[in-house]
Amino acid sequence: MAINNWLGVQTEVLKRIHDRTWKPGEIIPRETDLAYEFGCARVTVNRALRALADKGVLDRKRKVGTTVALYPTSKATLKIPLIRKEIEDLGKVYSYKLLKQTQSKFPKEERLPTHLSSSDNLLYIEAIHSSDGEPFVIESRYINQKVVTNLESKVFEKNSPNEWLLANVPYTHGAISFSATNCSAEKSTLLKINPSEAVFQIDRTTFDREQVITNVLLTYHKDYQLQTSL
Repeated sequence: MAINNWLGVQTEVLKRIHDRTWKPGEIIPRETDLAYEFGCARVTVNRALRALADKGVLDRKRKVGTTVALYPTSKATLKIPLIRKEIEDLGKVYSYKLLKQTQSKFPKEERLPTHLSSSDNLLYIEAIHSSDGEPFVIESRYINQKVVTNLESKVFEKNSPNEWLLANVPYTHGAISFSATNCSAEKSTLLKINPSEAVFQIDRTTFDREQVITNVLLTYHKDYQLQTSL
């Protein structure tokens, strides 16, 4: 059997797992042995096995080897959404309005992002994104100007921070949490819902290596549904 690419190796490995040639918890052959069997380079096998490990199909441990996962898991992939595109994909007309922009050494509001420090020079932005003229989500964001140094003072009057940051500031990784909460009186007015109605929130921080780029709290209208894939 000659397989000359990692996708082909991955397909064959999956076939052997699914037909129970290799059973859950069982150690599969070494990379060198598989490379010899498939007639390909070891690096090709390594890439295929790493991809399957990332999907939760295989477990890879040093000095133990690669085993078929005893309890295979599917991992959800969540990309940072472009809010404008999210609304337009629904067939709606998108609009954006800047509500507040303030400079502060450290946030004095009730929400105190845990990843930020007192030495960070922060810009606070509050904006609302609308769908067909109706409130869709409130964006409450801190931007760390120690990292984001190319900001113009009026850039967010017409440009959404969500869109501008994704286009201009690369990030290495992030932290994210989801919650349901009773909406505050101020935000319920902006979202045009009754005070204390339950709303969905996303709290997300993105980093450039060890440094925080931005922290955002997104408060969605009560009818919002988050969709992702496995």
